[in-house]
Amino acid sequence: MKEYGLFDLIGPQMIGPSSSHTAGAARLGGVAYRLAGGNVKKARVILYGSFADTGRGHGTDKAVIAGLLGFAPDDSRLRNAPELAVQQGKDITVEFSSRQMKHPNTAQILVEDMAGHVIDMVGASIGGGSIEIQEINGMEVSFGCEYPTLLVFQHDRPGVISKVTGILAEQGINIAFMRVFRNSKWQNACMVIETDGQVEAEILERIRRESTDIVEVCAL
Repeated sequence: MKEYGLFDLIGPQMIGPSSSHTAGAARLGGVAYRLAGGNVKKARVILYGSFADTGRGHGTDKAVIAGLLGFAPDDSRLRNAPELAVQQGKDITVEFSSRQMKHPNTAQILVEDMAGHVIDMVGASIGGGSIEIQEINGMEVSFGCEYPTLLVFQHDRPGVISKVTGILAEQGINIAFMRVFRNSKWQNACMVIETDGQVEAEILERIRRESTDIVEVCAL
């Protein structure tokens, strides 16, 4: 028998008519915001499937922009997110594509931070406000940010995983779930670690310094 969570029964707190099209969309934008370290300079959002077909009516475009500004799905400013982005000097554009994706509520977000680094993220809103991040910079991944999530971008080398998990163990941080994704053997990889507690900034910095094979660390 399938188990149902609270969001399946009553949905999340949100602004807008649809948890998939607004709350989920805002959360997708929020993940891209955090991947950019909260320093979004510009972004290009491409909506696919149902997001593209009914997104304007449901406010999906506004919701993604709100997430890119760091707003929560229940933030009353969501309705005015496009105008607020302009006021803040953020260059955020939204496109509606007819291309078919594997999930009908899919968004691709290309976000540039203040330093000029670009992150290309693809994710889907899978219902009840829940999301699945499916791709980061061309690498297939799968996580939903239901727990505090640590992303470690690395070179695929022996010992990197043990160094990262060892630091977390020393700090008393329990790992709830963990998966490692990679393009191919010995190439780029991404460690996705979901924890039972937040990972503080000083721990993130220690992980960055632990190995030359660790490229970047991000807490979501």
